Amino acid sequence: MDERDKLIKAKQQWARDGRLLTGTHADPEQDRLPPGQRLVRDWPVLDLGNQPEVTPARFRLDIDGAVRRPISFNWAEYCALPVSESVSDMHCVTQWSRYDNRWKGVAASALLAMVEPISSAKHVIFHSYDGYTTNVRLGQFDAPDVFLVHEWEGAPITRQHGGPVRVLIPRLYLWKSAKWLRRIEIAGVDKPGFWERNGYHNNADPWMEERYG
Repeated sequence: MDERDKLIKAKQQWARDGRLLTGTHADPEQDRLPPGQRLVRDWPVLDLGNQPEVTPARFRLDIDGAVRRPISFNWAEYCALPVSESVSDMHCVTQWSRYDNRWKGVAASALLAMVEPISSAKHVIFHSYDGYTTNVRLGQFDAPDVFLVHEWEGAPITRQHGGPVRVLIPRLYLWKSAKWLRRIEIAGVDKPGFWERNGYHNNADPWMEERYG
């Protein structure tokens, strides 16, 4: 059994055991730190042991599916998109949280306006260069604090943290913020992703402590 398989089995056991669960809920408007979380100052690196190297020449981002205007960007085209700055917290299901992260990226709402989802569109499926997938509802992606980010704390996001481009959905556990983004699929039906199929919650709200399914 390789290290990847060992990690997956360990996480599956966490889900079966309900590891880290406190059994409490919180209000994000009143409680900045979700239940069971602890603050860190660094940014821990967590992955499945494969950190794909996505060079500018290799980079491509497709946004397609249940949309009127599917789009595909190369690196130069992506870099020409309007960039926004944001500050947000992030919360990992492995119990750490980090406050006041400064990002630069492209607003999810701006991308959705470009592709024009059709009326049957209800879900978003993220596909990564390493084969990873994860899913959110369309409304969760189309939120003011959601971005595709390429800078963190004034520098390009490193390969180990999912660069050159990753998703940022601050209101959900971080596994929903796919690294090494390759494709955004707008869909009419839900398609649970890698961790959702391996015991983790389909919604992933930290304040509701939705760690496991």
